[in-house]
Amino acid sequence: MSPTRLAAALTLTLLAACTPTPPPTVTETVTQPPPAATAPATTPPADTPPATTPPPDSSGAKTCTVPNVVGLVHQTAQDTMQAAGLYRLKEEDATGQGRLLVVDRNWTTTAQNVEAGKEVPCDTEIVLAARKTGE
Repeated sequence: MSPTRLAAALTLTLLAACTPTPPPTVTETVTQPPPAATAPATTPPADTPPATTPPPDSSGAKTCTVPNVVGLVHQTAQDTMQAAGLYRLKEEDATGQGRLLVVDRNWTTTAQNVEAGKEVPCDTEIVLAARKTGE
């Protein structure tokens, strides 16, 4: 085989090896449950009062108990709040310098805007103030 043909064959082989393979096809099968049988409608006797049910909770807000995270490493404080169901967390530099808490494990939580033990809607925003550890 001539050097030119050998180079061409090698180039084609390398190109074929570099060509991406198409992703596998995924097929999802969704099974619907059989329709529920409907019971014939019945009316209560006239002398039976209709059953009363309490009205649904109009607020629809689930409540969470705020844990005490003051003194904890900031990352642990955030994890503790989230474990309690509180996810709307805001953080701030307690020194007032406006620094960003980039590495949460290097900061210690010094204050929280909602008192520990208080029942609040789980979507309440909680502000955690922290100082850089060692400052």
